[in-house]
This record gives sequence, C-alpha cells and structure tokens, in this order.
Amino acid sequence: MNPAEGNVEGLHCMKNYKFILEYDGSRYYGWQRQPDKNTIQGKLENVLSLMCGKETEVIGAGRTDAGVHSKGMAANAFLETDFSCGEIRDYMNRCLPDDIAVKEVREASPRFHARYNAIGKTYCYTCYEGTVKTVFDRKYCTRLEEKPDLERMRQAAEILKGEHDFRNFCVNPRMKKSTVRKVDRIDIERQDGYLRFTFHGTGFLQNMVRIMTGTILEIGCGRMSVEELREALENPERRKAGPTAPAQGLCLIKVDYD
Repeated sequence: MNPAEGNVEGLHCMKNYKFILEYDGSRYYGWQRQPDKNTIQGKLENVLSLMCGKETEVIGAGRTDAGVHSKGMAANAFLETDFSCGEIRDYMNRCLPDDIAVKEVREASPRFHARYNAIGKTYCYTCYEGTVKTVFDRKYCTRLEEKPDLERMRQAAEILKGEHDFRNFCVNPRMKKSTVRKVDRIDIERQDGYLRFTFHGTGFLQNMVRIMTGTILEIGCGRMSVEELREALENPERRKAGPTAPAQGLCLIKVDYD
C-alpha cells in the first residue's frame, strides 16, 4: 500500500510529517543508516518505530558525512499516530540522545519528499586561527596552523561560483550521475579569531563543500594558484582539486523548499 493513501482499516490515518533537526555529528557515522553503526537516521528511526509500534523510515534532505553537524536538517516520515505535532516533537526529544534535537514537527503534503523536493542548501565551514588552541569549540571548527590570505581566498570563491562540473570536488569522481552543480553564494568572513565560509547552492556532491573549503584554503596559503583552480574545474582529467577539509568544521545550516 502507498503510505500516502493512509490505512483505511486502522483507527488512525497515516500522515506525512516534516521535521527540522539539529545534531552534533561528532560521535556518529554520518546520517545514513548502517548496520551496527551509530547514525543519525538510525537513532531517529528507532525512536519513531517505538512510538508508532511499527518499523518507520525517515527520509533526510541529504546525507551528512561522519563527524558533520547540522542546525537545520530537514526530514520526513509517514506516521500512524494519535499524537499532535507538538507531542511527536516532545516524545522524540525525550527519547533521543542529548546530541540530537527535533526543533520542529509539522504535517506535510503526502507528496512532500525531504530529498527530492529540496531546491537549495546552506552550509557553514568554521576554522579557528588563534595562536592558542580552543578547547570548547574544538569539535565544531578546524584549527589552522597559518593565516591564509583573505583576498586570494575570495578570488578563488568567485571562480567556484556558478554552474560547473564539480567532478574533481567529489569523493567519488567516477560516479555515473551528473556532477554538474550550481553554487550561487560563497561568503568568507574573518572575525574574532574565526574564519567562516558560507556556501549556498542547489545541491552538493559527496564531500564537495569540504573539498571546496580545502581548495580555497590551499590558495589562501599560497600552495595552489587561482590558475590551477580554473584548470581543476575546466579539465578535471588533468588537474586535481585541493585536499578535503576535516569533517568537524562543517555544519548544514538550512534546507530550502518552495
């Protein structure tokens, strides 16, 4: 039976719910459910399956990697329950570990799909440039050993903006699906010892934001030129992009829908 059709025989109607989630990804093997691994999707599905008394699938807007955080992951699930949206949220927050929070639950259209209906995502990558290591932020930023040049980094960001084949900026360059993506915003700000990169685009390949960040930092530190970046975009067979920045500095901020 299609979940969107509901359970005509049961006392309850199966409805589609949209969730906005916040999580600290430090101790998780990413979003996607994996056998015998601690994952965000796995934790959510366990709690909702317990609440509904039946196996429940949670669909995320994307699949954050191991160690990556989120302040605004969107997800959806079809649930058969008497609970109101507020009661679902409160139940989940009581049962979930302290490093996962459900910020919002609302009823959605039966056709709403958190991944397929997403039209944009915003990510933030945070680096720390202070001379003394930061203790309390260490799980949420990457410490830099040198101070990169802001102007050179902004030049690199301008080149990355727009629609390109980002095959070189993906952890799986041999993927069969299209690797063309559009990045419409890259802001770089330096403030109080922190360097923050904000990316917005229609969608991102696996590790793409971390590889873009690593590449921009390489250019800022003078280890890669702007010309080499252009070649990495235009001739992916001949020139590789920069390194992948560590996971802990990355956070998914928001997912856009119509």
